[in-house]
Amino acid sequence: MPATILRLALPSPLRRLFDYAVPADLQHIAWQPGMRLRVPFGRREIIGILVEVSQHSEVPADKLKPALALLDAQSPLPPALFKLCLWTAQYYQHSLGDTLSWALPVLLRQGEPAEARQERFWQIAAGAQLDDPRIARAPRQREALQTLAQHPHGVPHRLLSQLQLNKDSLDLLLEKALVTCEARRHPLPARHLNWLAQPELPLNPEQQSAVSAIQSAGGHFNAFLLAGVTGSGKTEVYLQLIHQTLAAGKQALVLIPEINLGPQTLARFEQRFNARIALLHSNVNDRERLDAWLAARDGEADIIIGTRSALFTPMLKPGLIIIDEEHDASYKQQEGLRYHARDLALVRARQENIPIVLGSATPSLESLHNAHAGRYALLKLTQRAGGAQPPRFLRLDIKSLPLDSGISGPLQQAIKQTLAAGQQVLVFLNRRGFAPTLLCHDCGWISQCPRCDARMTVHQRSGELRCHHCGYSERSPRNCPDCGKVDLRPLGAGTERAEERLEILFPDTPVLRIDRDSTTRKGAMDQLLTTIHHGEPCILVGTQMLAKGHHFPRVTLVAILDADGGLFSADFRASERMAQLIVQVAGRAGRAEEAGRVIIQTHLADHPLLVQLTEQGYFAFAEQALSERRSTGLPPFSHLALLRAEAHKPGQAEEFLDQACSEAEHLLAELALHGVELLGPIPAPMERRAGRYRAQLLLQANARAPLHRLLAALLAALERMPSGRAVRWSLDVDPIDLF
Repeated sequence: MPATILRLALPSPLRRLFDYAVPADLQHIAWQPGMRLRVPFGRREIIGILVEVSQHSEVPADKLKPALALLDAQSPLPPALFKLCLWTAQYYQHSLGDTLSWALPVLLRQGEPAEARQERFWQIAAGAQLDDPRIARAPRQREALQTLAQHPHGVPHRLLSQLQLNKDSLDLLLEKALVTCEARRHPLPARHLNWLAQPELPLNPEQQSAVSAIQSAGGHFNAFLLAGVTGSGKTEVYLQLIHQTLAAGKQALVLIPEINLGPQTLARFEQRFNARIALLHSNVNDRERLDAWLAARDGEADIIIGTRSALFTPMLKPGLIIIDEEHDASYKQQEGLRYHARDLALVRARQENIPIVLGSATPSLESLHNAHAGRYALLKLTQRAGGAQPPRFLRLDIKSLPLDSGISGPLQQAIKQTLAAGQQVLVFLNRRGFAPTLLCHDCGWISQCPRCDARMTVHQRSGELRCHHCGYSERSPRNCPDCGKVDLRPLGAGTERAEERLEILFPDTPVLRIDRDSTTRKGAMDQLLTTIHHGEPCILVGTQMLAKGHHFPRVTLVAILDADGGLFSADFRASERMAQLIVQVAGRAGRAEEAGRVIIQTHLADHPLLVQLTEQGYFAFAEQALSERRSTGLPPFSHLALLRAEAHKPGQAEEFLDQACSEAEHLLAELALHGVELLGPIPAPMERRAGRYRAQLLLQANARAPLHRLLAALLAALERMPSGRAVRWSLDVDPIDLF
């Protein structure tokens, strides 16, 4: 009988499986795909995942190494999730071992048991007597035994100090067999008979129509694009759909774009539901993440909320997937496995035959195109909930106006009036730091990053210059490094500078800055949001962190300090992103009784894009943009893949990509593939970053099938190419960032 060969995926960039022999003590195992094994790999021991069992191997039998240990009695990955990983690795042309690693919590990758956390419980032993003569002269032991007797289900070890139980006394009682100490799972909270902790809000006709349409899917796969203007009550639609899912005995997965939205989303769900909710994102520690992952897999978590990686959370009884702010670029992973969580969620929903809802006030052009093509059902919410009115837009032409730290005089007056009316103001500037560059007024020296083709940003509070691309930082110089003069001037404005100036202009009003720098400390974001929700007049200054999903009922003025950045970018998606950002930020204004205003400072007040967006709305802009994309053959009317390379020496990355391009041309002819264009190679728009020189080759196709056939053959060739070992290269399928 031929020997059984274990074919494993290992956490490696190599796009292949590795063969191992079955050790003698594991010959009886019923092997399942997804089981984890500890195996030798070079001089290390690593955790591999079983993909298949074979009777044949290209490796000679005497060269096959045996696996060292089996870590699972059964696969920790449910078959549906394992199938999703196989699809993901194939579509994104990525190593299966690396893909499976992305799908598993860190502790499972490290070999921890795929079991819920156990805790030590101290309990009085059966038959133990409180007046046992052995403790007659041990008052502390007697007290400890009496305390445990009051807790018949046991006391968790972590609560000993709270109950004033002495560990030494318990150890002595354990020696006398008067108490027991056993490891067991912490008891789960009982499910409530009623899922609702608070009543549902009444739905307006549009919301009710959306809920009914999604209900009509009958729990089977259907994709719905819920396009609702900001403040239209999309979240209430989500909540009522989730209630129906829970009532049917199933689980719901909700993806959000940003970690900072997690606590407020969790709070809203906890207020509404008597349900067990698991929260998964990168700020959750490894142990908590594994606990949440296992609770979802075992059906003990009813609702799973998380950022993009939560897509890989298994569910025992999947019932619904919701992608909030589906247009957000945060759903695209930009390193390693470059997957798009929104797109993969659609694949998962189809595989598991459950409905999926994509929600946004500014849907991506890809999603709108899919809705127009009939692949998604388009559900529109055009009215703000509770009778709130949409904000009024004003394009403020600042060509001839003096700017005070980026703030014009008319805008200062509008802020003053809003604060005097007892309301709040949101000032939006998508640029962190004090100023985007530092200039010597005498010789023209500019602060450049020594590792990137980029300027250093001035962070005045910390006295540093920082590169926002590679993370390099240094102390701000007192004198010009070139001429020695002291006339160094920060040019432009960032959130720090706007905050500082607004504090001077409005000394009696709190100015709250919300950006990545001000919210790094744990609890800082919650503290800022609590202050805002008190409703007192204040000024919020921030980046796009303020644009997503927040409900600020007292904000009636939104000021956008610089709206011109996306009008002249080389990236064909820049105008779409700018339009989405303006509409999302504007949506924070006038969400309650008071009407809202949006003032957009611009040097191009008559630009057709800005005029159309502010006067006709996002959907008019989107239709125009789709028409332009169709005529130019850009996504979603074509499909892209971007081959990137970087090296320490100039020209090295381009040389590798030249060879890759030649290989691709040869494969196109050999495989008789049509409709695929090769554009490049060219230096990356920022050629030098973090000390490496970068170049890229763009592949564009009319259809996905020929592009993926080419990519599969090309990557196999690149892995064999000697020059590929001298550079760092990667493939991005469906890139959203060409920089």
